[in-house]
Amino acid sequence: MNEVLDLRGLSCPIPLLRTKEVLAYKDEVKVLVDEVTPRENILKFARSQGCQTVVLETGSSWQVTIRKA
Repeated sequence: MNEVLDLRGLSCPIPLLRTKEVLAYKDEVKVLVDEVTPRENILKFARSQGCQTVVLETGSSWQVTIRKA
């Protein structure tokens, strides 16, 4: 089962740290954020780890899906 992290309303570095924690034991995670900085930091981290990423804009927030390659 995929993990879904609702991190809307949180500022960095909390969203990035929570995402790193979950990716340590999950192969896929969906992250919901509502600020540009956490979205970009999470994407940079995921790509630096060789993960595949997909970003969907959902109104005033984003859903970032991260899959380990």
